[in-house]
Amino acid sequence: MSQPTPIAATPLLDIRNLSIGFRGRHGIHQVVQGLDLTIHPGESVALVGESGSGKSVTARALVGLNDSAAVIEAERFHIDGVDVHGWNERQWRAVRGARIGFVLQDALGSLDPLARIGSLLGEALGAHTQLPRARTGERRAQILRAVGIADPEQRLSQYPHQLSGGLRQRALIGTAIANDPGLLIADEPTTALDATVQRQILELLDQRRALGSALLLISHDLAVVNRIADRVLVMQAGRVVEHGPVAQVLNAPRHPYTRQLLQAVPTAASRGFRLAPASPPVAAPAITPATPRLPRIALPAKHIDPARHVLNAQALGKRYVQRGHTRQAVDEVSFTLAAGETLGIVGESGSGKSTVARIVLGLIE
Repeated sequence: MSQPTPIAATPLLDIRNLSIGFRGRHGIHQVVQGLDLTIHPGESVALVGESGSGKSVTARALVGLNDSAAVIEAERFHIDGVDVHGWNERQWRAVRGARIGFVLQDALGSLDPLARIGSLLGEALGAHTQLPRARTGERRAQILRAVGIADPEQRLSQYPHQLSGGLRQRALIGTAIANDPGLLIADEPTTALDATVQRQILELLDQRRALGSALLLISHDLAVVNRIADRVLVMQAGRVVEHGPVAQVLNAPRHPYTRQLLQAVPTAASRGFRLAPASPPVAAPAITPATPRLPRIALPAKHIDPARHVLNAQALGKRYVQRGHTRQAVDEVSFTLAAGETLGIVGESGSGKSTVARIVLGLIE
């Protein structure tokens, strides 16, 4: 975990008793209740909890992105000391990207499929700055390098569907930090990234914090939370059930639900065993995460001929040619796969793994 940054007097985000509901046929359905959240410059706060606990809905409310059916109430809702109660869309647009950057968890759905990466970055920059045309091109390449994208000049001319999942996620992060916002809200920002690029992104976030930027991290990856967060809030069914310094919450959790989340973290020792159920037990005893809960699940045996190859790939290759520039995505990849065998293809994001799979399936020439 990185060292906490000294806390400034005025918080970037100061919320008290936040509740979020959605209008429906039978009234208002509450999805978040009684949430208190304060984030200071240079501080990293994590929101954790299972899917549906209210994390992403909370994040959207902080940048005014909930739809018209949402009913948002709070005793206090301040951004940079300004009361944002009753803000209209124009006021929120002035904040989004400039003072608060937002990284959604679905990069493919968040990036305009009809716009090149360079255009998306240019749009993010142009919304809040007036850079000369020459400087805009230079700044776009700088942003891609900062998020760990090699050969940024070529990537700027590509569309989102031409990038791997990890490259798309990094490009999305780039659009969120283009204007150096004081607060970055990141909803599962490293989900699609391999370990090497994940480290680069976390180092980038640490560098931004050292310069006074704050981070609200929404993640199911407790290792990432432990690595970068100062404080953590645990959400269950729309309520914060535990909060505190990350070391205390993750190493000595007080609430049964927090212990349940920790028990569900996969480890080498838990492979092949059922993890914790979604709903916490009535009485939660002390939990050792690596302790198996149920015996291994036995699968019916079937006859397998290990000598029979179901896949034989020899010298697979793929080149992309764009505007006179050639990029070798896959070069001389060969392998065989026998019946009953599992083959793993590993490598950094953008190394050609998915391209190999698409070649084998006949999805690309």
